[in-house]
Formats: sequence, structure tokens, C-alpha cells
Amino acid sequence: MISGLIGLLVGIAVVGLMGGLLIWVLSSLGLGLKVDGFGAAFIAAIVIALVSNVVIWLLSSLGLLPANVGFFGALINLLISAVILLIADRFVAGMKVNGFGGAIIAVIGFGVLQWLTGLIARFFA
Repeated sequence: MISGLIGLLVGIAVVGLMGGLLIWVLSSLGLGLKVDGFGAAFIAAIVIALVSNVVIWLLSSLGLLPANVGFFGALINLLISAVILLIADRFVAGMKVNGFGGAIIAVIGFGVLQWLTGLIARFFA
């Protein structure tokens, strides 16, 4: 029980740190959102992860989550991610998303930064 709780807390900390760093970089580059600092980015990463899990659970429970097939699946995932970012914007005081267009740009930027981070991590592994 305690080891499960510790694992959960470590997982939350890792998501917060890595996601917070990416959100902070997006904000610094002016890609669709703005955060007041790393603390707000850290909180935003955790809130985005929680909101994402709830929205995806809800959509899959209702049978509304499309299969990730081709361009249409990617487009639907992009739109869902943008809406998740806009929802998270309501809960994090230090984060401001620049409308739906800004959310789309931020989601694309976040995906590119995640891809680059994974590429760099594999290079050093």
C-alpha cells in the first residue's frame, strides 16, 4: 500500500517536472500559451494530465473516442487535446491560453517538444 502511494507520488512529480519544463519552454517561445513561471507550468502539467485522463475516460465510456487511424484520428486527437488545454486553463491561475487557435499551436508545439525530448533521450541512452 505504501509503496504504491510512493510510486504514485513519484509518477506525479515526474509528470509535473517533465511536463512543466515543456510547458515553460512553450511559453518562453510564445507558442499559444503563457505561464507566469516554472511553478505555474508544473501545476499546469499536473492539471492537464488529470483533465486529460478524465476527458479520455469519459469519451471512451460513452463510446465517443475514435480509433487512432490516419489523418482523421490525428485531427480528432489534436482537437481533443486543444479542448483539454482550454479546460486546464480555467483551473490554473498562472497559465493563459490564447484562445482555440493558441491551444492548437500549443498542442502541436508540445508534441514537437516531446518528440525532440524522446529523440535526445534515445541518443544519450
